Amino acid sequence: MIPLVNLPGQYKKIKKEILEQIEVVLESCSFIQGEFVSEFENKFASMHEANFGSGCSNGTSAIHLALQALGVKLGDEVITVPNTFFATAEAILHAGAKPVFVDIDSNTHNMDVSQIEAAITDRTRAIMPVHLYGNPADMAPLMNIAKRYGLFVIEDCAQAHLAKYRGQYVGTFGDAATFSFYPGKNLGAYGDAGFVFTRSRAHEAVVRKLLDHGRMSKYEHDMVGYNYRMDEIQAAVLLVKLSYLRKWTEIRRKNAEKYKSLISQTGVSIVQSIEGTESAHHLFVLEVSNRLEVMDYMKSKGVGTSIHYPVPLHLQPALAYLGHKTGDFPVSEAAAQRVLSLPLCAELTEGQVEFISQEFLKIVRP
Repeated sequence: MIPLVNLPGQYKKIKKEILEQIEVVLESCSFIQGEFVSEFENKFASMHEANFGSGCSNGTSAIHLALQALGVKLGDEVITVPNTFFATAEAILHAGAKPVFVDIDSNTHNMDVSQIEAAITDRTRAIMPVHLYGNPADMAPLMNIAKRYGLFVIEDCAQAHLAKYRGQYVGTFGDAATFSFYPGKNLGAYGDAGFVFTRSRAHEAVVRKLLDHGRMSKYEHDMVGYNYRMDEIQAAVLLVKLSYLRKWTEIRRKNAEKYKSLISQTGVSIVQSIEGTESAHHLFVLEVSNRLEVMDYMKSKGVGTSIHYPVPLHLQPALAYLGHKTGDFPVSEAAAQRVLSLPLCAELTEGQVEFISQEFLKIVRP
């Protein structure tokens, strides 16, 4: 079986280091906000050349923290995309704001920047691009719009560890950025964990208070916060993996390029990157017309596939009260009917990429 993501294979390679680090945490009996969390915060932020960084409990809480630190509140609107995981909109709602959707570009599946201005109202407070599949959104024109209208920018980098736009790491353009370390991510914990970048020290201070119950000191609180802390065991695991992240990312890029070389001339539509960007290649996504047939066939050949994402956010039952209907965001809806993810991870061999591509091309219809 060739899985979509080979976590057992990854674990076997780093098992000794992982267990040694966890043992250190267990022996120390320091499980919350200890040395491993601090070290990981410093190293992860430094790796991305970010100003300030705070570890937290997961990627959803990271978005919530970023929004609240920037003062997004009840009655505000945040512009984002419907083609993403539910947590993007969920966290906006947790902050009391309303998600306002704009459609995606048909080639990149990221926010269609040309549609942003039409979505801005007097209640708009922020724009939240999603660097989907590890693919950088078009940040230069987006930042120009945000500057003209005085809006915050929060980058959802849940899938984009080490991705670059015009030589600069994503997550360092906006006022804040958020990451997920869900186990299947390019940098995954052994449980849940997340991260928040901020451009200013003042916003970082608010993030750090909010994630730890709004504390001034152990038993004094000057704001109502949350229990959104990163624990030491997850930080220890992430520190081990962080030392491999650049290497793993390069292997992902090579695997993605191999896929493209084998598939791109066949008429199958592959999600594209903007010129001048370096995708983190969290996922390798294509569009096909016979998706279920392809998935069944690939499964019979021992190859895992998946769909990211089959239901756009504006059509989710939980968001029906926003009043959207089928046809409101046609590019996102069309993509949802056709997208398919093939296996992509650092443990994937060149031979496996060739086998997957060979079998895929036997059954696919563009």
